[in-house]
Amino acid sequence: MADGTPLLRVAAVSYLASCALGTGVATGVVVTGRARWVHHALYVVTATLTGLALGAAAYGRRRSGWLLLPAAVPLAVVPYAGSRLPRHALVAAAAAPFYAAALVADRQQV
Repeated sequence: MADGTPLLRVAAVSYLASCALGTGVATGVVVTGRARWVHHALYVVTATLTGLALGAAAYGRRRSGWLLLPAAVPLAVVPYAGSRLPRHALVAAAAAPFYAAALVADRQQV
């Protein structure tokens, strides 16, 4: 798949879902109890989809892929940031501008 647009959008939605769940748990709005693995699963899905979106964008030579590339750094670091606030949240949130920039650039290329 040379067009990275669908993968980029799905990766961004997955990232947003993971952040929303993490924020909900951190604020006490959502109680996962024994289902903490859901947030971890969303992280794995997000990292995988982001990697696939990067590959597809690179293969298709899309500028959006280069803009998403820096998001790989916070995604790689967040498992080592611990689960305590604010460090975990700040590292995870550091990827947001790159998802936003990639989505804007991808929208402009279409």
